[in-house]
Amino acid sequence: VQLQASGGGLVQPGGSLRLSCAVVASGRTFSRLTMAWFRQAPGYEREFVARINWREGRTLYADSVKGRFTISRDNARNAVDLQMNSLKPEDTAVYYCAAGSSESSPSDYWGQGTEVTVSS
Repeated sequence: VQLQASGGGLVQPGGSLRLSCAVVASGRTFSRLTMAWFRQAPGYEREFVARINWREGRTLYADSVKGRFTISRDNARNAVDLQMNSLKPEDTAVYYCAAGSSESSPSDYWGQGTEVTVSS
């Protein structure tokens, strides 16, 4: 499984960004994957942001992003997106795409990070 994250950048507080994670995997592998986004801010440990079960679409969000972020999968593009709205300075971090066979800990595979900066 290979993951390629994109879409980071600089945005003002209250703005929006959409991150994408392109997934390269065999057809049968997709159905067993849970995809997730994590983030790591400077001086902090990496933390969970959101996850989605590829086959059933079941999602889970960190309390800090609930109601503002939306994770989704696109079967046509073989990609997982993270729509981030109402961004706050505390959302500033490097965001990582991850995948795994365990829905509770989808971290078998990692993509490179994409940097998100929320600042005026």
